[in-house]
Amino acid sequence: MKFKKIAATLAATVLTLAATACGSGAGSGAQADSGPQDVTLMLNWYPYGEHAPFYYGLDQGIFAKHGINLTVKAGQGSTKTAQAVGSKQVDFGWADTPAVLANIDKGMPIKSVGVFLQTTPSAVQVFADKNINSVADLKGKTIAVSAGDAPTTTFPIFLQRSGLQPNDVKQQNLDAAGKISAMMSGQVDGLIGFAHDQGPTIANKSGKEVKYFRYSDAGLSFYSNGLVVNNALAKEKPELAKKMVAATSEAFAAAQAKPQDAVKSMVGKDPQMPPEPVLLDQWQETTKLLETSATRGKAPGTNADSDWQATIQVLAEAKLIESAKPVDTYFDRSAQPAGS
Repeated sequence: MKFKKIAATLAATVLTLAATACGSGAGSGAQADSGPQDVTLMLNWYPYGEHAPFYYGLDQGIFAKHGINLTVKAGQGSTKTAQAVGSKQVDFGWADTPAVLANIDKGMPIKSVGVFLQTTPSAVQVFADKNINSVADLKGKTIAVSAGDAPTTTFPIFLQRSGLQPNDVKQQNLDAAGKISAMMSGQVDGLIGFAHDQGPTIANKSGKEVKYFRYSDAGLSFYSNGLVVNNALAKEKPELAKKMVAATSEAFAAAQAKPQDAVKSMVGKDPQMPPEPVLLDQWQETTKLLETSATRGKAPGTNADSDWQATIQVLAEAKLIESAKPVDTYFDRSAQPAGS
């Protein structure tokens, strides 16, 4: 999701970052005998603060240390990213788990190898001056949504768990940019989206405080963004999947330790990039999503079967997947970080 109307094609926004040009740390460590492997990663969207670890990991030579020469590409939504992985256009994807599971249900030959955003950032977002102080105050209001995405599809469950009925709130279907424009112009009372993405952007553009009604506060949570791999690649190169997860986990930990440095590594790397203060706000909001009670204190990207099972149940209830299948239908746990 992003705040600008996108006119350019994905090919024009591809960001290539070669880890081999990243300072003295590059080239040490794994795969010294054969050299680093070229690896492509497609993001879920155009770069924003959540993606700071990939840039920082490249800047600090973390991916190179693990034998990976990483190229990062912008995405145009998690579904397209999942499909790009399934058709072997890229090696790995960074995609929202509901979109990944829905595509697996349709026969896409992909699996998650580790979810990093383990609490959904889905939230209703309103301006604080709207006098909407609780979910109950949403009754009769108009909220901008994007039909088919996970926040919209699970919105009725959120309302019911908050004491409202789905028809208590009017929905206006708009694309990602249209939702933000409609909220800022007052055409709608708020929008549904990711609190760590649109919220900081809207606050920066409007100069107004944004209030969030998070799905997780109503006891509704499910996995969000993480790494996805094609089944054939995972089978043919299992060590590569492990190295990618390990490097990403290390990069996330490093970015958590030095958030300002992590964000600075993003600046100027893509024409769609938000301003640095927004990137920092987005990344700091992202760090709140990286663990659950089952994974607290463990390496980023460590997944618990109980969290997977809860996610699968929610998505089945929301009809995003046909039925609740076993965890290993969707998740390849063989690449989990060391010590998981």
